[in-house]
Amino acid sequence: GSDNDKNFLLPSVVYYGKNNEIIVGESAKQIGKNDAKNTIFSVKRLMGKNLNDVKNNENFAGDEKILKIKTNQGEKTPVEISAEILKILKNRAENFLAGDLVGAVLTVPAYFDDAQRQATKDAAKLAGINVLRLINEPTAAAIAYGLDNQSEGIFAIYDLGGGTFDISILKLTRGVFE
Repeated sequence: GSDNDKNFLLPSVVYYGKNNEIIVGESAKQIGKNDAKNTIFSVKRLMGKNLNDVKNNENFAGDEKILKIKTNQGEKTPVEISAEILKILKNRAENFLAGDLVGAVLTVPAYFDDAQRQATKDAAKLAGINVLRLINEPTAAAIAYGLDNQSEGIFAIYDLGGGTFDISILKLTRGVFE
């Protein structure tokens, strides 16, 4: 689904304004040009991280267990910020499908560790999404491309972008990926 301006992509940008105003997506991206301190870009990179992972930055708070980002609306965790993005995506899906979203499969970068995967699940739960499964982004790309309907074999799928180069090796046997 798209937004009111027919944008099908949703930039992962959240703006925390005064008076509890929360704006997500393209509009937040535009506002961020003038209020970068209250606009969070690419929160996915902060999922499962703690304060020690982002030293020397005055915009962060928290401790060795949890990271928080300072905003107009107080300190927000990466999970809370991600949940705002996921809420919009959930609403778009429900509007597009004309029904309730009973579950979703979420994708995560292949390099995500257990803490980052758990943080992603926590964000989805906070957004009201029942996570059926987390899969690596290269695996999702393979499924979207249609490899799940192809003959059996071993496939290499790479994901080049966002400063990383991820590769997944998938073995397809009788319609099941490993």
